[in-house]
Amino acid sequence: MIQPLIHVYFMPGMAASPRIFEHIKLPKDQFQIHLLEWLIPNSNETIEAYASRMLSHVTHNNVVLVGVSFGGIVVQEMSKQIKVRNLIIISSVKTMHELPKRMRLAKITKAYKLLPTQLVNNMDTLAKYAFGKNVMKRLDLYQKYLSVPDAKYLNWAIEKVVCWEQENVIPNIIHIHGENDFVFPIKHISNCITLKNATHIMIISKYKWFNANLPRIILEN
Repeated sequence: MIQPLIHVYFMPGMAASPRIFEHIKLPKDQFQIHLLEWLIPNSNETIEAYASRMLSHVTHNNVVLVGVSFGGIVVQEMSKQIKVRNLIIISSVKTMHELPKRMRLAKITKAYKLLPTQLVNNMDTLAKYAFGKNVMKRLDLYQKYLSVPDAKYLNWAIEKVVCWEQENVIPNIIHIHGENDFVFPIKHISNCITLKNATHIMIISKYKWFNANLPRIILEN
């Protein structure tokens, strides 16, 4: 008997293109990959409303949601509105308590409101903010993965990360994190699958690990 395909929807990180998943390969006899793209947010749009709009692009039932970095936050919000087979976040956070101190301070001081214009006008800064400081060593390679240099989007996205109000961990969430993640340092992260020598961009740099392990992670959880 032929088993139905498992539909896996991937959400990229902040300002990133779905091209960050270009090397991710899952067995085609078991899985079908779908790549989600960032939408420009509406004025004063809540993250819940944004997640609802993003779900209009999810056209299957009982899917696997995989989100990277801020995309991990968005897929968590999406999972609250539909039944999912698996919820997987990569290089992300499960609650507001896993955010680094600099982001929690930015929430209090509202310093995050000063960032977007600088990010839009300086690709180097945007790449560093989206992918981590080590990206600067290979900037030419990673610039191709940035696709949303839009001030309205960046204003919205940065605020939604810094001001995320998630108190409790969503049950059965699977969290994969690099031990050298600069954006979300591992010291603030609990209960995750840890990849040694992996950074915030491990979905790109460690794609072979994901290709080898994601099928098993999905099927066994």
